[in-house]
Amino acid sequence: MSRIVPQGVDASTFNKALDELAAVVGKQWVFLDELPLSAYRDAYSPLADGEMLPSAAVAPDGVEQIQKILAVVNAYKIPVWTIGTGRNFAYGGPAPRKSGYVMLDLRRMNRVIEVNEKYGYALVEPGVSYMQLYRHLRQIGSKLWIDPAAPAWGGVIGNALEHGAGYTPYGDHFVMQCGMEVVLADGEIVRTGQGALAGSKHWQVTKHVAGPHFDGMFTQSNFGVVTKMGIWLMPEPPSYKPFMITYQKEEDLEAIFEVTRALKVNQIIPNAAVAVDLLWEASAKTTRRHYYDGKGPLPPSIRAKIAADHDLGMWNYYGALYGPPPVIENNWKVVEDALMSIPGAKVHFDRKNDPAWDYRVRLMRGEPNMTEFSIMNWIGGGGHINFSPISAPSGSEALAQYKLIKQRCNDHGFDYIGEFLVGWRDMHHILMIMYDRADETMRKSAYDLFGLLVDEAAEAGFGEYRTHLAFMDQIARTYKHNDGALWDLHHRLKDVLDPNGILSPGKQGIWPKAMRTSA
Repeated sequence: MSRIVPQGVDASTFNKALDELAAVVGKQWVFLDELPLSAYRDAYSPLADGEMLPSAAVAPDGVEQIQKILAVVNAYKIPVWTIGTGRNFAYGGPAPRKSGYVMLDLRRMNRVIEVNEKYGYALVEPGVSYMQLYRHLRQIGSKLWIDPAAPAWGGVIGNALEHGAGYTPYGDHFVMQCGMEVVLADGEIVRTGQGALAGSKHWQVTKHVAGPHFDGMFTQSNFGVVTKMGIWLMPEPPSYKPFMITYQKEEDLEAIFEVTRALKVNQIIPNAAVAVDLLWEASAKTTRRHYYDGKGPLPPSIRAKIAADHDLGMWNYYGALYGPPPVIENNWKVVEDALMSIPGAKVHFDRKNDPAWDYRVRLMRGEPNMTEFSIMNWIGGGGHINFSPISAPSGSEALAQYKLIKQRCNDHGFDYIGEFLVGWRDMHHILMIMYDRADETMRKSAYDLFGLLVDEAAEAGFGEYRTHLAFMDQIARTYKHNDGALWDLHHRLKDVLDPNGILSPGKQGIWPKAMRTSA
């Protein structure tokens, strides 16, 4: 197999750069061979094998090594693609945007630098996973909760930078970050917020600072390498009441979110309220082939049997209440009156031997786990990609999105498998397109379906809040107000902060000047 090299760099120059990188981090932390580099591919990708493969990877153990690495790649104009834990699966995982990039792998930087019990925060590096932080808190006897994304192996910093969400009242991860340390492309170190004040003791306590806030500029971008981040942690509440409500009709989705909106805006339900469709919920405990071995979407009769066998609704609604027991019981009366007003609603406070209930209940109390990854067994073959439009918590918008997306899924031979998650005033819709990667026709259909959904959702006024590597440019083009002025601004910033275009070129459709035309 011929060796991949970065575009525009000859082999001898590349070898010289690799020798210099090895001198920075040690030869054992520069990866060149096929086996170690196989860790930097998207094993679930909708693209054919051989796409988006790295030329090499380098793994620093601290900020000083990052600065030296950036000096080398700037000198040779070699693009690097930054990853933290590399677990952003369904969105590209640890793979680079284009073949030939060198991976800047920050997994060795996995220190929990500080936990402050009094003010409820942690300061971490990019290699720290949810499970690692959770175990660290338990080890030191902390009464603070983390807010994990569903897979426990995800990165605390990486998920916040990707605008990810969790399931406790601290579920908006970017909102809950406070204070970043960033290495710019030229090696300069910047601390945001109160971290910019020498000797400040309040870096992780407040985001406010004299002058502009820059934290958001380093999320979903390629303007710098985030090396430290503060994350707010929730104090353990005196009591916790999780619940699940099943709804029998697909059309109930509209009423569910019309009711939910007031409960969320007024913080009666303080955590992320989630409506999970039948098949997402069922896939944690069974497989499609157990019920049906035909092609295309499941017939209604099979869906009804799955619902009956597992005591599920067409929509399965999760939420939780937190605080002193009298407050919880007071608030539950309000929640019950609202959510149980929909005909056919059935409430659950416990479900024996139900892995879906178990993992959701654990997530809502800040316990990371890997159960959700088992839903990949629904189809088999591992392939999956998430389509993630965002909207207001509106019942009519939820139902319109659902009908549009379900129809397109069925047209392409797929079941609809999705969930709606409501934050404070926003609603994330996560469609999981599952496919067998070994089935070339199925994989290509998934790719085509995703591209169609991007365009049709944008035409209907719905934009994605994150996406897979393969669709970053297409989604960037949907944000075209004033002839794409927002992405023009991104590119102006890129040209100033990273004139050689070395940091993650193409991330979120933001390209350096030298690559912009070809991209």
